[in-house]
Amino acid sequence: MVSLSIRLKNKSGMHARPASLLVKEAGKFKSEIKIIKEEKEYNAKSIMGILSMGAAKGDSITFQAKGTDESEAIEAIKNLVNSNFGE
Repeated sequence: MVSLSIRLKNKSGMHARPASLLVKEAGKFKSEIKIIKEEKEYNAKSIMGILSMGAAKGDSITFQAKGTDESEAIEAIKNLVNSNFGE
């Protein structure tokens, strides 16, 4: 399992557009990918799960990937979040 903790820096947090980009990116990988916020787990491949998380700018979230391409998945997600989802 590979983990990455990161703070959201984009101005609107995890609203519909960044959530859909994250789901699209996570869907490229075979690994199971979870997001953990305040000890609750969310499926990174589920738009409804991500939106229900209610992550805002400044929130710290942790991504966990487990599977054959876990390192690649975490690296791709890290790049997406660090790019502020293209905002």
